[in-house]
Parts: sequence; structure tokens; C-alpha cells
Amino acid sequence: MKNKNKKVVQRKTLIFNILAIICIILFCVGIAPVTMQNDTYYTVKIGESILENGIDGKDHFSWHENLNYEYPHWLYDVIMYFIYTIGGWTGIYISTIIFACLLGVILYLTNVKICKSHIVPFILTIGAIYLIKSYITARAQLVTFILFVLEIFFIERFLRNRKIGYAIGLLLISLLMANLHVAVWPFFFVLFLPYVAEYLICIVVDLDLILKIKKLTYIVRKKIFFKKPEKIKQLQTKIEQINTQREQIKQKREENRKHPYKIKIERNKNIKYLILIMLIAALLGLCTPLGTTPYTYLIDTMQGDTTENINEHLPLTLINQKDILVLLIVVIALLMLTDIKIKLRDLFMFGGLVILALMSRRQISMLILIGMPIYCKLILAFLKKYKCMDDVNKILKEMTGLYGFCITLCIFVIVSTNMYKPKLDDKYVDESSYPVQACDYILENLDISNMRIYNEYNYGSYMLYRGIPVFVDSRADLYTPEFNPGCTVFDDFLNISNIGTYYENKFDEYDITHVICFKNAKLNMFLSRNYEYKELYSDDRFVIYERDVV
Repeated sequence: MKNKNKKVVQRKTLIFNILAIICIILFCVGIAPVTMQNDTYYTVKIGESILENGIDGKDHFSWHENLNYEYPHWLYDVIMYFIYTIGGWTGIYISTIIFACLLGVILYLTNVKICKSHIVPFILTIGAIYLIKSYITARAQLVTFILFVLEIFFIERFLRNRKIGYAIGLLLISLLMANLHVAVWPFFFVLFLPYVAEYLICIVVDLDLILKIKKLTYIVRKKIFFKKPEKIKQLQTKIEQINTQREQIKQKREENRKHPYKIKIERNKNIKYLILIMLIAALLGLCTPLGTTPYTYLIDTMQGDTTENINEHLPLTLINQKDILVLLIVVIALLMLTDIKIKLRDLFMFGGLVILALMSRRQISMLILIGMPIYCKLILAFLKKYKCMDDVNKILKEMTGLYGFCITLCIFVIVSTNMYKPKLDDKYVDESSYPVQACDYILENLDISNMRIYNEYNYGSYMLYRGIPVFVDSRADLYTPEFNPGCTVFDDFLNISNIGTYYENKFDEYDITHVICFKNAKLNMFLSRNYEYKELYSDDRFVIYERDVV
């Protein structure tokens, strides 16, 4: 009878997993954007350049001379270029859908394995994919999201059974990140820190350092008073008392760890092997054609001011990000207003992710994805505490039945279709954001080899994709003194675009011959009234001027 019930449960679990994976795939297909993002254009072009010139450490797309380029995601660029040569922008779009689906499925299965539940991980996976929809685009970060989720899975499984396969998986992830997206490679090691911190705290607590010092002093005194039997006897009694006291403290500590008030602390002996893996993984940063770039890139980036002027790097304002505010309120309420418990490493992980998200909006994605196992555990603990698991199991039973399966599937087909419908008229290149026709005009009418055109940051990548040498593009770090000593192109762009400096002086400094800008740009208000600038081209969004440099 037990075997029969076990088989029934296994069958229903399998059916639910199939249903969940299909629904997640449908949802991800509906959410994936058709229109390409800014960085995608230079990604394709750099991939082409790598195959033609190799990784030579030089920039080939700006008209500024002798700029060094780090190629921070060279492997991803090459992969995207191969996809582009096979399927064009359609191929890139399909690859975005595939990566998004992989992220959703792996996120779901990871949380199923870690939390030993199905419905809660499924619901949270759908919620997580929706919350990070703006990050689902043809950029290297989408691939590294998948690797980060797998990293958490491998760490958790390694701590449970210490299988060599999980250790190899962690090392491979480190190697891939160092080549796919070097800027996030240091974050690979950050995810180890909560586990290591919990282990070190346990070691320090278990040392009973004060009692050990007292015992050591008594032992030393015994050797000093070795000719005084009475004194030695007294010291021996105190040593035995300390041993007894340590044993009592140890028993009480173990009891507290089994039945903690709020925070569960676990001393896992496999952590020391995890630290060894972490050290080996750090050496894999040398296994790239980039030299020491994996070790220096993030440091150099943080020293510059690009993070203060790019929207995704700005600090998070919670009142403007209500979904994240609600998430934080729910987690804090579960921890403070109920008696459910949390592991110390999970508390460290959640706290660290919140701090990173507050420092940079870009890290919201990590708070959502990496924090998901923590949210699953808290919600499941809440459901078990208040005896709601029977209702959850009933829902699972209904969803794995024929009618429940079909109804759930139909709901996700309808939702995904409604999300996809508005994109039917979308184009791979948004002509309201990128100067498609203006670039056509430049290529047909201007000598790009002898032209020094001033362009704005947000569409520079599209221009270099079209083969037009640019003033600046979204590879912001390339144009800073941290990566190219003496280069102030990025700062100059900011000052010119914000009219923080007199544009004419800077144009003289750079020998600018032409200018392209949005019609509603601040700069255009001045150029349109300046007789030294001849309007060559104009459309609904962009305008091109020729500058009289005589």
C-alpha cells in the first residue's frame, strides 16, 4: 500500500513538474522583448571584430585614436555574432527567448530541490521572471543570471553530500563567468561569503576562548607550582571544573541549535572544502585571453564616475520601486511578526543582497533571483506553522488532474498571448530610439573615414554596428581615464549634453566635423540657431549638422 501511494505521489509530482515547466516557458516567451537593447548592437560588432582581429586589446569602433579596450565579455560577443550570422536579428531574438526559458526552468528546479516543494517555487518563479522582465534582453547578464542560480544550487547540494560533481560545476561556472562577463565574476565569490561567515562564527563560538585561556593559565601555574602538592591539587580541581563547564556549555549550545529562538546556526564540516573550491576558482580568472582583467576590471569601474551617471547603476529609491518595497516588507513581516526561523547564512545572504540593491538598481535582479530560495523557505515555514500545507497539497492534486492541468495550461496560454500581442508590430530596431534612416544618409552621402562626428551615448552602439566611427557609445568604461589614462570622453559627453560646458570649445578640442543628436536634445536648441552649423538631414527624431571648421 505504501509503495502504491508513493508511486501515486511520484506520478503527480512528475505531472506537476511538466505542467510548471510548460507554463514557465510560455510565460518567458510572452515576456521576452522583440526590440534589441543598446548593448546588443556593439556585442554583435565586437564579436565580428574578435574573429577578424583577435583579442588585441584595442578599440576599432571609435574615431578616437589609440584607445585600449578590455573585451569584458568577449566569449558572449563571439557567441552572439555566430548566432547573428546564422539567423540575423531573428536568431538573436530566438536566443533571448531560449536563455529566458532556461533561466525560468532552472530557477524553478533549483528551488524545488532546495526547498522540497513545488507549488511555492512555481508561483515565485513566475513572479521573479515578471519582476526582472526589464533585464531579459540580449545581454551577457541574462546568461550570467542562469550561472548564478546554478551556483547557488551547486553550493547547497555540495554542502549536503559533498559530491565532486558539484565542485566541478562550481569551478566551471567561475571559468565561464571570467570569459562571458568579467564584470560580474567577483560576484561569484560574494555568494560564498554568507556560508563562510556562518562557519567562521560557529568556529569562534565553539572555541569557548575565555574558558580555554583560563584553563591554559591553570596549566601553566601547575608547572610553576609543581613542588607544592596542595596548590597543584587546587589547580587541578579548577581545570576539571572548567572541563565540566565547557561540556555543559557545549550541550546547551547544541540544544539551542536544535531548537533556536529565531536564527538557526549550522556548523557544516563541508564548508572548509567549499573554501578550497573558492580558492581554486579564484585562480581560474587567469584562464582567459584577457590577462589580469578579471581581477582588476570591477575595481577600475568602481573608481570611475560612470556608475554615477548611468541609470542602472544609480542607487535604488524604494518609493519608486514599489514591487521591491513590497518584497522587503513581506520578508521583514515574516521574520518579525511570526515565530518562523531563518538560517544565519540566509540572513547574511538576504541582508547582503538588500545592501547591494540599495547601492545599485542593477542588483535588484540578484535580490530577486538569488533571494528566491530564502523566500521559498520562509513562505513554506509560514505555511507549515499555520497548518496550510494540506490546502497546498489539495491545490497540487487539483492541478495534476485532467481538468486542472488543462485549465492551468489555458490560463498561461491566454496570459502569454496577451503579453505577446502588443509586440507583434515591434521591430528589432526601434527607429524612435536609434537613427536608422540618419545612418543610411551618413553612409550614402558622407565620407566616414574623414569624418569626426559627435553623437550621443544612447545610440552610439547602433552607429558603430552600422560601421560609423563614433564619439561615444554604451561601452562607457572605454572612455574613462581608469581604462585609458588621460581620456575624458565620457565626462565631456556628459558636460556637452547637459550644457555644463561650452560645446564649441570641446568641439574645437576634438576637431568635430559633424553632429548628430535628438531633435529634443538640449544641444540641438543651440545648434539649430547657430549659423556655423549647416543642417544636412532631419527626420522626426534626429538631425545631422555639418560644422563649419574654417
